[in-house]
Amino acid sequence: MKWIVAIIQPHRLESVKQALTDVEVFRLTVSDVQGYGRQRGHTEYFRGQPMQVNLIRKVRLDIAVNDAFVQPTIKAILK
Repeated sequence: MKWIVAIIQPHRLESVKQALTDVEVFRLTVSDVQGYGRQRGHTEYFRGQPMQVNLIRKVRLDIAVNDAFVQPTIKAILK
């Protein structure tokens, strides 16, 4: 049994869930997380003052699968 952790953008969650359903992976845990990566944040204005927002909202998927389902699961997430 393997534990797969994937961090994706929130708007891609539905398409990833559908791709996992297509390869018969039905059990997963979804968590809201914040992270800092290639996007490097952005500037927002709060009460007229610029604020640098470094942590971007992401979605973390925790999936436990049998050894036979590891490669199909990874391919479905990357698709």
